Amino acid sequence: MAITVHEDLRLFEIQTSRTSYVFGLNERGILHQLHWGERIVGRESALRIRSVHHSSFDAEVEREYEEYSFWGGVGYVEPSLKVRFADGVRDLKMRLEGWRVDSGDDASEGAERLVVTMKDVRYPLTVHLYYQAFPGLDLIERYAEAVNDGLEDIALESFQSAAWSLPARPQYRMTHVTGRWAGEFQLRETLLSEGKKTIESRRGFTGPHANPWFAIDGGDATERSGDVWFGALGWSGNWSVVAEKSSFGHVRVTGGMNGFDSEWRLGPGESFRTPVFVGGFTGAGFGGMSRTLHRYQLERVLPSRKLRKVLYNSWEATTFDVTAEGQMELARKAARLGVERFVVDDGWFGARNSDRAGLGDWTVNPEKFPNGLGALIEEVHRLGMDFGIWVEPESVNPDSELYRNHPDWVYGFPTRAGTELRNQLLLNLSLPEVRAYILEFMTKLLSEHPIAFVKWDMNRTITEPGLGAALPPDRQKEIWIRHAQAVYDILAELRERFPSVEFETCAGGGGRIDLGMLRFADQAWPSDNTDAFDRLAIQEGFSYVYSPRVMMCWVTDSPNGLNGRRLPLSFRFRSAMTGSLGIGGNLKEWSDAELEEAAKHIALYKDIRPLVQEGMQYRLSTLRDSALAAVQYVNDERTESVTFAFLHAQRFAGRLPALRLQGLDENKPYEITGIGDHVMTAHGSTLMHAGIPLPMRGDFDSLLIRIRAMEA
Repeated sequence: MAITVHEDLRLFEIQTSRTSYVFGLNERGILHQLHWGERIVGRESALRIRSVHHSSFDAEVEREYEEYSFWGGVGYVEPSLKVRFADGVRDLKMRLEGWRVDSGDDASEGAERLVVTMKDVRYPLTVHLYYQAFPGLDLIERYAEAVNDGLEDIALESFQSAAWSLPARPQYRMTHVTGRWAGEFQLRETLLSEGKKTIESRRGFTGPHANPWFAIDGGDATERSGDVWFGALGWSGNWSVVAEKSSFGHVRVTGGMNGFDSEWRLGPGESFRTPVFVGGFTGAGFGGMSRTLHRYQLERVLPSRKLRKVLYNSWEATTFDVTAEGQMELARKAARLGVERFVVDDGWFGARNSDRAGLGDWTVNPEKFPNGLGALIEEVHRLGMDFGIWVEPESVNPDSELYRNHPDWVYGFPTRAGTELRNQLLLNLSLPEVRAYILEFMTKLLSEHPIAFVKWDMNRTITEPGLGAALPPDRQKEIWIRHAQAVYDILAELRERFPSVEFETCAGGGGRIDLGMLRFADQAWPSDNTDAFDRLAIQEGFSYVYSPRVMMCWVTDSPNGLNGRRLPLSFRFRSAMTGSLGIGGNLKEWSDAELEEAAKHIALYKDIRPLVQEGMQYRLSTLRDSALAAVQYVNDERTESVTFAFLHAQRFAGRLPALRLQGLDENKPYEITGIGDHVMTAHGSTLMHAGIPLPMRGDFDSLLIRIRAMEA
């Protein structure tokens, strides 16, 4: 049994393969955390179920590690739930009402979910706390649901998914990512002192400046070893994750929908559920954390288990200068390389000759495509590829027929002029007619054309967040939640209508990547920065939480248009082959030699694709510590592996130390290719403990090393 309720002790215990999560109810009726970490005998934690008094200023210290913090009484920590009742009372006094164990949302055999129910002692508010256990993954999904059992509205001022309390350590280090456009997923480490460390988005979607996950260790964890507690939030709107350390040394992490400028009105008989916040513990360092989360996505989150196809996207080759003949010329060259999917990006619709006009008018431009999309799609299919297309359904240019006909369909305040970002405004998805319009044009597009893939872009943050006539003035703050919910609803409906169509999430680069969006999107676009060297750092930060399967990586032209850097084609391909491979360069300008080399790289990628997209990933070396980046992929049977190594620059005639691999079978002999022209053999123990030589020299050198188990 993964979940045990010790009724005599008022104690709840969740066991996974290697971890225990235990909390209990003390004599004051407060649920508080007792243990989260290595497996223990849960009942033996009962001695710690007690209230803690320090002074009149700290009367209920156990509320600093309360399982779910209801704001009221003498609670001072970051609240999990803060409400306002119809009579103006903002104080919660919750008591344990009951619990149950069921299978929850998981259909697998033996799945268990704990539901703990709390009720206010006076007001008609019920809160269900959900814990879905995944024993084989050592993960717990947590979320909460509020139910209004009364006859008057209840305002939810802050409603978080979970609060995670950590065991005592001498110090705590928090790892997270930060970034900006063209520099997303940059890793950061912060020693937590007393107070709060907050990462968040207030921009209307997940955002490139932070990402909703955390990892905390005692300051001594490494890539390969050490205790790490971690969590990732599945929400694509405004979010916040708050790590709070008290003066008593208690650390807890609260996360969910951002309470900034946000409020949800819960009507009589209505319920509201928070996004899922998944958490786990590992003793195998940051690498163990990543492999756990990658497996979770492959098995529990992503909409399909399909391997991602090698695609070509025409954006960097043509930008808005899209024509049927030009796209066909690119398609023919892409097919020669072995590309499997051809994608037309922005510029195919309306009066879309720049980013100043046409967005919102989703009809094929007759001048660019005199025979519609059909002729191009037919040629793409004849060449043996499937067809994909770019859309940005949530935005509109003021210079468009849609905006001229419906100026009231955008977010804004009636007395203020709206701000244009990238010459566009954002459609008010709270309006039923707006959602119907998006569903109508997308249904028409996908019904009339054999489209296999949609790149769903979003290039604008939410500003001037007024809902107009969609809701009354006292409910305007629901915008932040309603927009994300509407995106989910639209994508869910489209996936139901067109189950064979695959989707990519994109938002000005890596601006909307999270475990909520990945329940609807098959892949993600981490950054508009396609420089293969810059991408190594972006892709490393991305991999801390997100699977290489969903990480789209393009090979583009050299010199790179963003920074002018010149890189060998082999380096560009190998950088992109560490995720899901795409080509984005202007193939019309590639030489015959480059096209021939590219075809060989693509054929090799197809051969190793199952390893990269489904295998266990090991980060062997990082550019944050040295001039070498290296990442390895191993299959579940530990019979096959591939390693990519990238040298930034060789200095002072220096030699690289041997690279120690991971994840192999110590007792198996392996054959190694890719280091020079000869074949090496060595046992897994030698490869992992002594390492392999790296004959890399100069600037921007790279290797692709294959390791296969030899037959006994």
